[in-house]
This record gives sequence, structure tokens and C-alpha cells, in this order.
Amino acid sequence: MTGAIFSAVFDVWFIIFPPLLLFLFKELWIRYAWGKYLSKVKWVLLEIIPPRDIEKSPQLMESIFSGFAGVIKTPTMAESWIKGEIPTAFSLEIASIEGTVHMYVRTQTGFRDLVEAHFYAQYPDIEIVEVPDYVDSVPRSVPNKDWELWGTDFELVKDDLYPIKTYKYFEESVTGKMIDPLAGVIETMSKAGPGQYMWLQYIMTPLKEDWNKKGQETVDEFLGKVKEEHMGVLGRLFMDIKDVLMNIGKGLLGQEVTFTSSESAEKKEEAPLEFRLSPGEKDVLKALQANLGKPMFQIRMRYLYIGRQEVFTKTTGVSAFIGSIKQFADLNMNSFKPNDDTKTYANYIFTKERLRFRQRRMFRRYITRDTDPQHTRFLLSSEELATVFHIPDMAVIAPTMARVAAKKSGAPANLPIQET
Repeated sequence: MTGAIFSAVFDVWFIIFPPLLLFLFKELWIRYAWGKYLSKVKWVLLEIIPPRDIEKSPQLMESIFSGFAGVIKTPTMAESWIKGEIPTAFSLEIASIEGTVHMYVRTQTGFRDLVEAHFYAQYPDIEIVEVPDYVDSVPRSVPNKDWELWGTDFELVKDDLYPIKTYKYFEESVTGKMIDPLAGVIETMSKAGPGQYMWLQYIMTPLKEDWNKKGQETVDEFLGKVKEEHMGVLGRLFMDIKDVLMNIGKGLLGQEVTFTSSESAEKKEEAPLEFRLSPGEKDVLKALQANLGKPMFQIRMRYLYIGRQEVFTKTTGVSAFIGSIKQFADLNMNSFKPNDDTKTYANYIFTKERLRFRQRRMFRRYITRDTDPQHTRFLLSSEELATVFHIPDMAVIAPTMARVAAKKSGAPANLPIQET
């Protein structure tokens, strides 16, 4: 029996193995090319320090992110497969280092001027300084006997085009004053104490405008529009044969013959759209179409809570943080949830070994700003991204939020100049 199997495989090996080996070669080669390309890229971590008296809407961040979209480039086949060139990405990060909250933008060195120019254009009083990478504040061997870790990637509950609750909906109904959407997140992260670290990152890649076609499919699906299938010659021939066979009996009995060909089928008359949708559905449709007209970014949203064993508590570092991002949820639209495949937990067998593997994998992905796994990345519009990452206004009074100590101003125009 075994000999017959080997004989059969030997007879067809030249059909089976080349496609498998080609697939394996492509996977290994592209990862080698990516690694070689990224090893030559130089990165810089910029800390964004807001002034104490800022009071501006997150809408300004939309202009900044639209400016980031200027890096969009479509690599050629040679650039992708030989050089390993990949789309440019930025990492937007909020980190609590033992309770002191900082905001960072990690970018390629060549795009530092672009980042600074767009931030200063919208927020002239902020400070942007190059700093060492904060991830070096904890050992690379985390987790170990002294340190514990919990982490996850986040994903959207619904299709990407359905928006989360954005900053436009964060305002008091009486006074009309906007509530800063980041207030809860920053306040929660500021509760970290000595030996505790809470890190949040959004790795963003600007998308070309051709994503709009996929977004329109989401709108059509919401409206219940069915794609019309255009039959070829063989398809129409099959339908004609089917009609003949199904109507032979009726013809012999003298009954009325009916044809079900798609070409002759009559379309049902539907009521106008405004009468078919409920008020809530109209709001959803309006939000979908509004999102369709905005710049979109592919996002990797990742969170880590690291702490020394004696102070590590999931009540503060996990439950409280997840509760703080629930404010972005709209049950009619969209919300964030932890991705189960990346969450650092393990059940049933070899739980300790599997848990350590997941923890170290998550830690490595965070400190290297890795975009894997690809299947959990999602899309956010410029408005959604501005909601979850923007310069917080003066109402966010977390005492440990790093801010500019004093407002900078130019020298007086009438300053006397001593001649030499």
C-alpha cells in the first residue's frame, strides 16, 4: 500500500511540488526582502508636548493626518519584490511611564520635517523634541520572575466603514461645550504607579483613494442592493435549456408555459429610500456616506500593560483601560474590542508555556512596531483617528500629563540693539 502511494506521488511530483515550492519561496523571499529593506530605514521618536493653555478641537488633527497622506507611494513590482519596499507608516503612541503620560510620533528620519511642519502649522505653541525610545525603560526579557505583562491587539466589531463615536458627538447637551474624548483614557493611564507602564500605539498607513470602491460595497450592502450577475453565453444557454426541460410537461398538458430566465424577470418596484429606512437607519446611512468621503488609514491598534510582579494588577492596567475606550463605542455604528487571537491568555493544556509565548510575541511586536498579524488590521477615517489621538485641551487636568512649562513668544520689536 505504502509503495503504491509513493509510486503515485513519484509519477505526478512534477505537477504537485513546483506550485508548493513556488509559494514557499515567495513567502520566504518577501520576508527576507522586507527585513533587508527595513534594516536600512532610520527611525526617530518625537515627543509631542502640548502647552498648558490649549483649547482647540480635535478637528485640527484631521488636517495633520491628511498631510501625512502625502507620503503615499505605489511601489513598482521591482521595488516590492527586489528591494522589499513597503508603504510608509507612522506610529502614534500614548505612554504612561509610572503614571507620567506622554504622547509620541515615531516616523522615518526622512519624514521628520513633514511631521513637525504639520503639527506646528496647527499647534504653534507645542514643543516637539527627539527622545530616546521609552520601551527601553523595561527589560527586554519581559515577562520574567520580576515582571508581568498583559497585552492585546484591538479590532473593530463591525465592517471598517462603520464609524466609531467621534469627537463631534462628545459635547454637553446643555452648554454645548465639547468634552475631550481622550480625557478618560489619559486619566486612566495616569493612575499607573511606580513600577507600572501602560502603552498604547496606533500604527497608521495612509491609503490611496481606491479604497472608496470597497467602502461603497458596504453602503450597497446596508441598503440591500443585490449585485446584478451578468451571464455569459454559456450561462444564458444553461438557463434556456433549464427553461425548456422544466416546461416540457406543461406544454404537453396544454398548460401555460413560463420562463424564468434572468433576462425576462421583472424587477420589483420598491418604495423610495426615505420611506423604507427607519430614523436610526437613516443616521447610520448618513454616517457611512460621510466616512466614505474622508481620507482613510490602515491601523494597527495595540496595547501593553507591564508591571513589576508586586504591583501588577489587572484592575488598573486592563479592566480600567478597556473601560476607558468603551466611550468610543456606538452600538448602532462601531466599537473596539480585544482580538482574541493576540490577547495574552491561554487555557486547557500547556497553559504556562503558551502564555509566555504569547506574552513575549506581543512584547516583541510592540517594541519593533510590527504590523503583523495582517488580518486584524482595520481602517479608520481621519475623523476617527483624530478622535483617538489628538492634542488634549486644557480641560484634561491629569496632573501627570506632560505639558510645556511656559508659553514661548518672540522677542519684542523695540528691543534695543547695542552697536559694537
